Amino acid sequence: MPETAPTLSDLRRSLAEAALRSGPAAAGRIDLGVPALDEVLNGGLARAALHEVYAAEVADLAAATGFALGLALRAGRIDRKGGGGPIFWARQDFVDAEAGRLHAPGLNELGLDPARLLLVRARDGEGVLRAGAEAARCAALSAVLIEPWGEPRPFDLTASRRLALAAEASGVPVLLLRVAAAEAPSAARTRWQVRALASRALEANAPGAPAFALRLLRQRGGAAEREWRVEWDRDRHCFAERSLFDRSARTDHAAPLSRPLVPLSGDGQIAADGRDSGLRRTG
Repeated sequence: MPETAPTLSDLRRSLAEAALRSGPAAAGRIDLGVPALDEVLNGGLARAALHEVYAAEVADLAAATGFALGLALRAGRIDRKGGGGPIFWARQDFVDAEAGRLHAPGLNELGLDPARLLLVRARDGEGVLRAGAEAARCAALSAVLIEPWGEPRPFDLTASRRLALAAEASGVPVLLLRVAAAEAPSAARTRWQVRALASRALEANAPGAPAFALRLLRQRGGAAEREWRVEWDRDRHCFAERSLFDRSARTDHAAPLSRPLVPLSGDGQIAADGRDSGLRRTG
């Protein structure tokens, strides 16, 4: 393809500029803010590693994307002491066609300043993987997100190993976001499955925090097949555990009624003495 060389050249120049503006990434682990989850991960996600995030269904792509972005933001907050370095995102054009383009106000609602994003679009999975491999070598980034559609032919165990080695060398977490793809052997340190959960409404029925059902499918050298329900706190840039049965977290508590109400039957018939009249509406 004639445009491949200048495109890669522009990418390398952008990464070099990012390296001049930021210091190298820190080593260690990225805790998610959920004690029960971090304990299973031995303190958090390994920073210098490849991690896979699978959308359970195509409809769960937005949830999987939100979780991956949360990990990237968490990495940046811990790494830069709240400032956050650039986040690199390589995305296949077909994802835009199927799920829509990235929306800057939506990213901002998650807590990501769009100015921190280095976005690269590619026509096919091979281009996405090539761009992600280039970015994974840049130690100045907070995180690298690679988002192909389906199962690109160039992506195999060897290709995943290259990404893992690049992450180990640079100290930058590489997050491979998978949609419309089956699980396959890879060099990923962890593998996650994400489903969307309905958020809990805030006061005045305002939209609540993004919520995710997480399943740890694989963890190299550690426990797996665990599940959690979490919410994302955009202000603190961390996850919080959520329980569907936690009544104390509800925000829709109503004050007690000041007077008794007349009972209403299921079909809308009111009984003056508080009992079902036995009459039913027809027609």
